[in-house]
Amino acid sequence: MNRRQPFITEAYYKSLASLYDSSEEFWRDKDLDEDAPGQEASLKAYEYKQDALSALIIRYTAGEPIESLIQPLEKVILNFEHYQKTLADYEQVANISPLAIDDWPGEYEECVQVISLCILLHRIDLLERFVALLDNAGYAGEDTLYEDLLRKVLPNRKDLDEWYHDIYTPLIRTIYAPSKEEASTLLKLYCDQWYSAFEDKQTNWHDTHLNIDGDRGSYYGYWAFEAAAIAFLYDIDDSAVDHMVYPKDLVAYARKFNPPSNSAQIGRVESGQPCPRAGCWFTPAQANSRRAFKQGEIMPAFEGSRWGATLWYWSGEDNT
Repeated sequence: MNRRQPFITEAYYKSLASLYDSSEEFWRDKDLDEDAPGQEASLKAYEYKQDALSALIIRYTAGEPIESLIQPLEKVILNFEHYQKTLADYEQVANISPLAIDDWPGEYEECVQVISLCILLHRIDLLERFVALLDNAGYAGEDTLYEDLLRKVLPNRKDLDEWYHDIYTPLIRTIYAPSKEEASTLLKLYCDQWYSAFEDKQTNWHDTHLNIDGDRGSYYGYWAFEAAAIAFLYDIDDSAVDHMVYPKDLVAYARKFNPPSNSAQIGRVESGQPCPRAGCWFTPAQANSRRAFKQGEIMPAFEGSRWGATLWYWSGEDNT
């Protein structure tokens, strides 16, 4: 077991992963009191989506290979879609959001974690599905970090200067820092204060490592995935960031991404090489780089990337 955080043991991991994976089986035959038609289905769907996300994160925490997170991420998105549908049926609001990201910092963090995992694992198709749930509820163009995570990889995102939660100010400043050195410093600052910033934010995960009892507990890992996604998307040097909550190997995976041979994912392309598939691509080496290329078109280079050659990554069909 090549664990990524020190609190987890193999017995604990196997116990919790099994519990999370059996969530739907566990809740299926349970009767829950409901105040109105549809509430029971909504409550169960909420548990499914929470356990699916916890199952993904605990696998990462326990040291599973990054490639093995792809299928759990697909399940997370599917369960978010199911939860949104059951919640909409219960509340009688067609486009209700599955997360109240404006009111609750814990739910906002859950949102940017899912977004960031889709980006770092190069599943823009899943990202589009997840973001649609929030955009349709009216969250598009409302929050700087939400938009800055998306505007390199999705079309028609807003550029604005206001955000819901002050916790994220250092990370937002990282994106707009006047120098590469200051960006790196701000990224490190954000990670250093990330855990303590959520102490009083009514999350379901803070301090859960203190309650581990053998193979029982609710800790699944503490990860600032959004910091990693920003480092990847905006070409920020993270070599000085060594905090436990920063998933540095996920950033390295995103930067060096080449999909397995049996995967439907599309690999990166170096500048100077022909585009392997018509559609939209982006590069961390340049701001506002997302653009459409024809198959066979030579991918351009940009000077100044600290990672050497300009690398282009797939960001979906040409639907701009």
